[in-house]
Amino acid sequence: MRVMAQVAMVMNLDKCIGCHTCSVTCKQTWTNRPGTEYVYFNNVETKPGIGYPKRYEDQDQWKGGWTLDRRGRLQLRGGSRLRRLLSIFYNPDLPTIDDYGDPWTYDYQRLIDAPLGTPNPSAHSISALTGRDMDLRWGSNWEDDLAGAPGRAEADPNLAGASEQVRMEFEQVFMFYLPRICEHCLNPSCVASCPSGAMYKRAEDGIVLVDQDRCRGWRFCVSGCPYKKVYFNHRTGKAEKCTLCFPRIEAGQPTICSETCVGRLRYLGLMLYDADAVLPAAVTPDPQDLYQAQLSVFLDPDDPGVQAEAARQGIPPDWVAAAQRSPVYALAVRHGVALPLHPEYRTLPMVWYVPPLSPVADVVHAAGYDDADPDRVFAAIDSLRIPVEYLASLFTAGRVEPVRQVLRKLAAVRAVMRARQLGLPADESLPASVGADPADLDSLFRLLAIAKYDERYVVPAAHAEDAGRLAAQHEQLFCSLDAEGGPGMGGHGPPAVESFHPGGAGGSAGVAGAVDGGGGHTFRDNDGRLRFNLLGWDGKGAAPHLFGGGGPA
Repeated sequence: MRVMAQVAMVMNLDKCIGCHTCSVTCKQTWTNRPGTEYVYFNNVETKPGIGYPKRYEDQDQWKGGWTLDRRGRLQLRGGSRLRRLLSIFYNPDLPTIDDYGDPWTYDYQRLIDAPLGTPNPSAHSISALTGRDMDLRWGSNWEDDLAGAPGRAEADPNLAGASEQVRMEFEQVFMFYLPRICEHCLNPSCVASCPSGAMYKRAEDGIVLVDQDRCRGWRFCVSGCPYKKVYFNHRTGKAEKCTLCFPRIEAGQPTICSETCVGRLRYLGLMLYDADAVLPAAVTPDPQDLYQAQLSVFLDPDDPGVQAEAARQGIPPDWVAAAQRSPVYALAVRHGVALPLHPEYRTLPMVWYVPPLSPVADVVHAAGYDDADPDRVFAAIDSLRIPVEYLASLFTAGRVEPVRQVLRKLAAVRAVMRARQLGLPADESLPASVGADPADLDSLFRLLAIAKYDERYVVPAAHAEDAGRLAAQHEQLFCSLDAEGGPGMGGHGPPAVESFHPGGAGGSAGVAGAVDGGGGHTFRDNDGRLRFNLLGWDGKGAAPHLFGGGGPA
């Protein structure tokens, strides 16, 4: 067992009001500068809808995430190393600016410079990238509050294969909001896709970051991310992504999107997991079993054996204590009401969601039912205008029963609290019918409804005394699967584009280390031969041993 810690997030979709405050504050903090006009580390989508960028969930088109080969081994959906190397100067799986929407502003100067006259001047839209006049056709929030809209709902990839009955039910317009950030996955495909080793997963807290010095702008991380949460800065030529506000996290503070969330729907906390169990979970054959497989990776922080092993592996005691109080662990594992977004991508995402239950009350009242009667409430769950199957396509790879169980538990909490508030007799069998006891439902109600600041955000500060040890680990632990036989950035054999870190001291088992004479890009392989990394070369200076011929020295 290899115990590691991961900062994770849960979002309660019942509370999201679609105000985009999280998007605005994130934009102002991280991407309010030239080159990032179209970049939204945090965006809020209306579901049903095609999302941002367009149809990002259609991996048949974008080739993001992982898949299994004929032998049941993980491989990037984008293809083999050879295929990606051959397409390194032309990547056909990248969204265009039209898929994101050309960002625009308005020609306010025309208003300022307009001469006196009777007609009122107008400020028309111009591209924020080119400055040219443009007709608005698509943008990051184009589908706000449209519930798919006629002509667009059928383009939602989550409706693929849906029956005509599901399509007809969408005429009873219903929608919910889906805030999205980088998932900071346990098995990040963006990290494994990066040819230059610039993308890495921090060993101490699992946050996925981009080393701007190493990034060469190949953009395979963009196509490799199935959530399309890696962006290309057209001014700097570098990839950028959500950093989970790591400077705030290191100081024990929540992310800026969490801090400013109007609905208080975000929860931050630590999860302990077994890194050795990540690969077996990711190669689970049936995609519908991936949700349960990921749950098996997480470790119980209250288990004395886990605590002892965590201490042996250098996880600070206060981090273990924070994991015990983690609202993310409570919601995802202990209560089991938070679900991962698209587990079928096999990245093991670490931003989870409590599915929306809001329409249940409306359906119950419209049918004349008493929602104090649990049987009536549970029956209403299957009568949602947005079918449970749609939620299952988002959160459980299409398996309906886990979603139904979550909604039943949430409905039970509402029924119990309603009866308590109104002085109605409580159904003592209700908690047991959803696999809980009264204390569990009380705890869940407090966490979802009235949790205080320090209960929603349990983020321990970083330990400065571990900086040296962690800096050394950063060269070795780029992702949880960086081990023998793993498809991450490690493994044995000659150095490949996924495993070489230019200018470093040999960040994987296949690289013996950089040597002088090549600008930090000349290295020795396992046989002692001198090699040159073309992919990490900045085009300046000499390129010795580019075409081989470098024998042992």
